[in-house]
Amino acid sequence: MKYIIKGKHVSVTPAMQEKAEKKLSKFEKFFKPDAEAILTFNVEKDRFTFEVAIHSKGTIIRAEECSSDMYTSMDLVVEKLERQMRKYKTRLGKKIHQEAMVPENFVIQEEIDEDTELGIVKTKRFPLKPMDVEEAILQMNLLAHNFFVFTNSENETVNVVYKRKDGRYGLIEPEI
Repeated sequence: MKYIIKGKHVSVTPAMQEKAEKKLSKFEKFFKPDAEAILTFNVEKDRFTFEVAIHSKGTIIRAEECSSDMYTSMDLVVEKLERQMRKYKTRLGKKIHQEAMVPENFVIQEEIDEDTELGIVKTKRFPLKPMDVEEAILQMNLLAHNFFVFTNSENETVNVVYKRKDGRYGLIEPEI
C-alpha cells in the first residue's frame, strides 16, 4: 500500500508517520498492492484530528477521529477501520477482487474555490463507477457519508442513495 502523508497546521514528524503506517499496515491484506492510503494530520487549537482514506480500485474506506492527543486519534481511527472491515469484510472481498467492476484509473481531484458567490468552498470530482444500489449503499457507509452519487448498472442513469433520518435508505432516480 502506498502512503500519502498530509499535514494541516502541523508538521508531521517521522515518529508520527512511522506509528501511523505501522498501525495501518495490518489493513494491507484487504487491498491490492496498488492501494493508496491518504493520511491527514490536522491540529486546530486543542483538537488533534487524524483522517485516513484508503482508495483501492474504486473502493474507498474512510475514517476520521478527533481527540486531545494525536496518538489517541490514530488509535481511534484504527478501531473505527477495524469495525468497518469486520462489518464489510465479506462484501469487500467480493467487490475488490472483481476486476470487471473496477475502473482502471480511480482518481479523486479536489479543488478549493473560495471566490464563489454561492459559498462553495470545495469541489470534488470523481469517476462514476457503474454499480448496483446495494454496492452504492456499501460505499456510502464505508465513506461515512449521508449520500452517495453513482451510475446505476441496471438502467445506466446517475442515481443518489441517501441515509434517511429514520436510519433507512432512500434512492433518487431522475426522470428523463
